[in-house]
Amino acid sequence: MSGLLAGKRLLVTGVITDASIAFSVAKLAQENGAQVVLTGFGRLSLVERIAKRLPEPAPVIELDVTNTEHLAGLADKVREHVDGLDGVVHSIGFAPQSCLGGGFLDAPWEDVATAVHVSTYSYKSLAVAALPLMSPGSAVVGLTFDATKAWPVYDWMGVAKAGLESASRYLALHLGKQGIRSNLVSAGPLRTMAAKSIPGFDQFEQAWTERAPLGWSLTDQEPAARACLALLSDWFPATTGEIVHVDGGYHALGA
Repeated sequence: MSGLLAGKRLLVTGVITDASIAFSVAKLAQENGAQVVLTGFGRLSLVERIAKRLPEPAPVIELDVTNTEHLAGLADKVREHVDGLDGVVHSIGFAPQSCLGGGFLDAPWEDVATAVHVSTYSYKSLAVAALPLMSPGSAVVGLTFDATKAWPVYDWMGVAKAGLESASRYLALHLGKQGIRSNLVSAGPLRTMAAKSIPGFDQFEQAWTERAPLGWSLTDQEPAARACLALLSDWFPATTGEIVHVDGGYHALGA
């Protein structure tokens, strides 16, 4: 077995379609020597069908990251397929429609709480649930969308992503003593299922394709996936609490 992740055992969440970043991560990870276990929630049969499109069909575990029983049983379910984990990929985010599309001032707390629970707190929850399977040198990698700015229509999901970025830094602090890293990849806009659920998301698309110094493809998930693989590999042994931008350089520009 050869490749950047030869012999690594990975848990990848968030695979819904083959257009998702998580699918690209799983595919490239297998091609680079990793064993991959997927999680799914809700439409589990759909995730199982998508899993068969990988180079090697991957097992799928049901996981609702807001369900304490699912989280408590995660390690045992993963052990049915691999004897440990070297990496965990968090590609989970959700906000009710009231929290997106310009409704920032009107979204009720109940909806905002859902967005923060699923998109922010779950990063810590997932890491803790997987912790019994991880050892020094392991890594947790999540996906964000630049939360240093307020974006039109992104609203409370932007707040949730800001929380995610802070949570990753605190996870880096608290897991560092165990030799476990926590980093995020900040990808530019991609036409994933999640993006399609955001009213007015085309505003992002036009700005990026016109202004990103390196240019930007709205349908190519591989650059973001490659960054995830690099952070999961042994090539960043002393990097934690970091956010790697994979956005064609857009984040570096002024308004």
